[in-house]
Amino acid sequence: MSTLWKVLTRRKVLDTDEGSETPLARVLNTFDLTALGVGSTLGVGVYVLAGQVAKNTAGPAVIISFLIAAIASVFAGLCYAEFGARTPKAGSAYIYSYVCVGEFIAFVIGWNLILEYIIGSASVAKGLSSYVDNLCNGSLSSTFRQLAPIDVPYLSPYFDIFAFTVPIILSIALAFGMKESSLLNNIFTSCNIGVVLFVIVAGAMNAHWSNWFINPNDVKNVTNSTNLGHGGFFPFGIQGVIKGAATCFYGFVGFDCIATTGEEVKNPKKAIPIAIISSLLIIFLAYFGTSTVLTLMVPYYEQDPTAPIPFAFQSVHWYTAAYIVTGGAMFGLYASLFGAMFPLPRILYAMASDGLIFRFLGRINQRFKTPVIGTLLAGIFTGTMAAVFALDSLVNMMSIGTLLAYTIVAACVLLLRYSVNEKGYMPIPGSSDPEGDRHIENHNREPINASEETALTDTTEESPSVIRQIFNFSKIDIPNKISQTIVTVDICLFCILCFILGLCALYLKHDIVNGDVIPLSAVTVILILMSLTMLSISSQPVSRTTLSFQVPCVPLIPALSIFCNIYLMVMLDIATWIRFVVWMILGFSLYAFYGLPNSFADYREYERIN
Repeated sequence: MSTLWKVLTRRKVLDTDEGSETPLARVLNTFDLTALGVGSTLGVGVYVLAGQVAKNTAGPAVIISFLIAAIASVFAGLCYAEFGARTPKAGSAYIYSYVCVGEFIAFVIGWNLILEYIIGSASVAKGLSSYVDNLCNGSLSSTFRQLAPIDVPYLSPYFDIFAFTVPIILSIALAFGMKESSLLNNIFTSCNIGVVLFVIVAGAMNAHWSNWFINPNDVKNVTNSTNLGHGGFFPFGIQGVIKGAATCFYGFVGFDCIATTGEEVKNPKKAIPIAIISSLLIIFLAYFGTSTVLTLMVPYYEQDPTAPIPFAFQSVHWYTAAYIVTGGAMFGLYASLFGAMFPLPRILYAMASDGLIFRFLGRINQRFKTPVIGTLLAGIFTGTMAAVFALDSLVNMMSIGTLLAYTIVAACVLLLRYSVNEKGYMPIPGSSDPEGDRHIENHNREPINASEETALTDTTEESPSVIRQIFNFSKIDIPNKISQTIVTVDICLFCILCFILGLCALYLKHDIVNGDVIPLSAVTVILILMSLTMLSISSQPVSRTTLSFQVPCVPLIPALSIFCNIYLMVMLDIATWIRFVVWMILGFSLYAFYGLPNSFADYREYERIN
């Protein structure tokens, strides 16, 4: 059991030199990464999401919903940017959690990222097929129903050949032409941004400020209407703005694909943080601009939730603009599909290289410098899911994987900021070559000066030192094992409190209406405890490791990111959590029968050498 615990919690130590050797080709620059992040995130949602939220949830205040969602996304983006500067390796949140938390948590995150990217890619491919089918007046779907009907519950009524083919073609392009595929993505993303700018400028020419201050009586006079709010700028109140922000948050999901490119970027420690922040800024401006002109062109209660921007231009008789927007949606869908498919082979490569999943998925083709087998299999699997499944009920599962990854990354930022010289004191795992030859990496260790060593080893005071150091009354300025343990416990407590607070939020409104103020009192106590844990963390000594980019306002920003992510996870429906549990059971079975035996072998090899 002792050996099992060491294997499950062993952490990966990396040589983070930018010029370190990698089997992947370093061909991407900052512009490529920014285009990748923008393209993967700014898909067809920019043409749909604003209208949906404006009509049903927030009204004209949708612009504030997008602002809140952007701030919450920036919290997560800053944490990813710091880890991109710390560990510029392929694998995103998987490799980050492996470095900081341990192997088992890393596998959980990696397995969920696989789920996220598979479902994300399949849903975009399905959306692209539906969009093309609408342009063809339904001829695609009618043809596929005749050629390949499917009469099985919970599946698509037909085998969608178009949705099956597109991911496979794109996976071939990714496998055999990384630089060329990136260039094509840059072009489509630039066209998409151009169309968004056109929408903002053309929409501003048809804006009417009166649509932000609609008389409540005008709303009541709308026939055949239900739940249209009370007019004005906040027709659904502040509660609608917050609820809209939770929906808008998913419009920013996708930038994390930038973090999977660590071994294919020319200057990863600088390019990854810049690309993450730049892409989030561009995405926010696009959403903010389109939602502004959309609600100024057409009253919020008249929005078309399925195609709001073409409808808005048609309502002002700008029919040519509506066709331009339709073309822009095509560009956005392709760029979104590219961004969704690009990270999956990198996650497979990283996990296969560590022996946690089948090693052949991580083999790099020496000619093309890409994981060809993993890329092609990912394309086939994605295409099959897009062709066979009706993915509406599965989309929320993608959200769980994303939010869980965001939470772990934010927690890891806190752990490493207050850790004991993370490079010098991390257990060194054995590393496995994806080609099958095991070897132990050469890990660089930073020297530890005498004062630090004294702080690390001086544990003569037991209980008194622990009690005094909870809020660092002793004014220790160098992290030691006690301070590191205190931070770890505080982070775990904070996450648990965030989860409980989310559960309280689900029932708080109902209980207050019924006159029960106990949940409100419980929320107050929870908020006090959360504040105390943050105060305890902030009082601890900070690691002196210098990075090219660091999250500001630590521990506040990572803590806010953890809270936002856990809150959104709690808001997901129970059916989504059941599907998530089934997926995790499959993953644990793979880890138990394949990944864990490989890890034991690596650990024993490391013990033998040392």
